[in-house]
Amino acid sequence: MNTLIRIWHTKEVRNSLLFVLLMLVLFRVTAHIPVPGIDASSLKDLFSSNQFFGLLNIFSGGTLKNFSIVAMGVAPYITSSIIFQLLAMIIPSMEEMQKEEQGRQKLNQWTRWATVPLAFIQGYGLILLLSQKGTFFHPGTLTIFFAILSMTAGTIFLMWIGELISEKNIGNGISILILAGIIAGLPTTLSQSLVVYDRSQLITLILFVVAAIVTIIGIVIMNEAQRNIPVQYARHVQGSRLSGGVASHIPLRLNMGGVIPIIFAISIILFPSVLAQFFLNARTEILRNAATVVLQLFQNQLIYGIAYFLLVFLFTYFYSAVVFHPDEVAENIQKQGGFIPGIRPGKNTSEYLGWITNRLLLAGATFLSVIAVLPLLVQHATGNPNLVIGGTSILIIVAVVIDSVKQIEAQLTMREYEI
Repeated sequence: MNTLIRIWHTKEVRNSLLFVLLMLVLFRVTAHIPVPGIDASSLKDLFSSNQFFGLLNIFSGGTLKNFSIVAMGVAPYITSSIIFQLLAMIIPSMEEMQKEEQGRQKLNQWTRWATVPLAFIQGYGLILLLSQKGTFFHPGTLTIFFAILSMTAGTIFLMWIGELISEKNIGNGISILILAGIIAGLPTTLSQSLVVYDRSQLITLILFVVAAIVTIIGIVIMNEAQRNIPVQYARHVQGSRLSGGVASHIPLRLNMGGVIPIIFAISIILFPSVLAQFFLNARTEILRNAATVVLQLFQNQLIYGIAYFLLVFLFTYFYSAVVFHPDEVAENIQKQGGFIPGIRPGKNTSEYLGWITNRLLLAGATFLSVIAVLPLLVQHATGNPNLVIGGTSILIIVAVVIDSVKQIEAQLTMREYEI
């Protein structure tokens, strides 16, 4: 209550929160504006019976189930971000741009531009996929064109809203939009999961609730876990005074990437199925057969689960390599006159940090991968498709809420010092 009172009495923070709430209301309004020509009843049946589309709906922030004008969510923007992050690791000039504020702004601008054609392509593939499932009344050329155009505009609109939210410094705007979509669909998910048809399912229901609580606790603990590497700064003379000798530490988080590796993995695992839609009616028989094989492979729950697990695992290491550079950290420590006790400065410090990071990532990547495939494991164990512990959804909720709370507390603390 004290925190809420402080937020209300701090004008800048209060206005920022009210602005974010207004943007989320606007987002939820647009999430109920349907794409022209869609058959809502057929779409509902499709999402209730297909795990692939259920995952796609989570990734879109819950907007795909209604097939609104923002049905793709921010998926094309995230795909564009992945592309430019990969290019920055390959092209030295782009890597240098990431180190400067002006260069980062230019890369962000390129990312926004690339989102437009990616949204158009992904929208076309998604509409082809759904039209083959009989979810359009009259899937003619004009209908499909206006559907793609409206969905592309919806994605750009969400990208703009996400950036406006991020500017308020109370959380990542894109993540908050995904969080809002998950929370909006939570009542429906819970109502489906907590249906008990007979007494024999009561034990399964109790186990489900216990497992959900344990999952939430585990996610909170693992998300906040970190290892502190001690750093000692040597004393040095400044004028006539002796200063320094400060003991500090480097916090290395167990889950460095948060939900980013899962979001990246979802983006990649959905791409082959969407791409295969373009070649189902190809003139070349080899392309048609290849597209059919790809779609059949990803409809297999075992293959889909293994691919999803491995992608999350690999992207955890990839994202860590993007955000954490042991060589740069070791160099900065050495420049500031610091050292890790028992470790030589320079190369030895870099190798030590890399070794520690790899050990942490092994546990963190395994944890994230298990959380990602948890719904499939629960469905297989219970045999009930309605009892789904959305590990990915819970992880996104926990990570986004914790990040927003920390940023709000930082804003409040900064204003207190100003006073």
